[in-house]
Amino acid sequence: MWHTYAGRENAVLEIRDISKTFGKGTVNEHTALNHVSLKVENQDFITILGSNGAGKSTLFGAIVGSFLVDSGSILLDGDDITYLPEFRRARRIGILFQDPMKGTAPDLTIEENLSLAYNQERRFPLSKAVRKSDLALFREELASFGMGLEDRMKMKVGLLSGGQRQAMTLLMATIAKPQLLLLDEHTAALDPATAEKVMAITVKIVEERHIPTMMITHNMNMALKTGNRTLMLDDGEIILDIDAKQRDGMGVEQLMSLYSGKKGKGMDNDRMLLSV
Repeated sequence: MWHTYAGRENAVLEIRDISKTFGKGTVNEHTALNHVSLKVENQDFITILGSNGAGKSTLFGAIVGSFLVDSGSILLDGDDITYLPEFRRARRIGILFQDPMKGTAPDLTIEENLSLAYNQERRFPLSKAVRKSDLALFREELASFGMGLEDRMKMKVGLLSGGQRQAMTLLMATIAKPQLLLLDEHTAALDPATAEKVMAITVKIVEERHIPTMMITHNMNMALKTGNRTLMLDDGEIILDIDAKQRDGMGVEQLMSLYSGKKGKGMDNDRMLLSV
């Protein structure tokens, strides 16, 4: 059973009728988000499904400020961040990508990377000096992963394996407890055993730190078993929003049937079907 977090009743994230069209007026014009509205509550761990081009990563891009939406608004803890620069949103929103090489400075050590993430609100952000008072915390957090990273804190991050690096990037994204965590297929590039371990670490951190989370995945089984809510996007729209009660006992065939009922067609994305 997924835990219910204590906290405010208000939504931590509120997306109000946002739209985004790329390449307007050209032959490549594409509406990536089409009047999307969504509320993410403090207790939510939301998994997000959808075929390639459905709008999943574009939705994350709108939230973190990679581009400005054409219309609508985005609120984070009640603050309108619709036109807030990306670097200012980064202090409040943690994000992990599929590529383990993203999100870290490969030429800096583990402890230097963690220090940059942990102290971004406390000091000049480009400083890589590590405070001795932080080292014990970093060691304790890394030790909980069971990967031996606590004994490699002076190793450059670029020398780590993909799984080790992704676990460390996850810690970087959450150590200062962001208001929202976004996971963009963060285990997809890992081998199955490593992906399972990183996913277990993810769930542990999200539960213990009570961080509202949204996770994109192509794995339908994982989407139905993880967190408390599942969304499905198609053609830039949210076509399914399945809560914990509706998901209870739901299998992949039922999910595909719901999709077909909404769209009048079957799923045609090989990656999603292979992930079953």
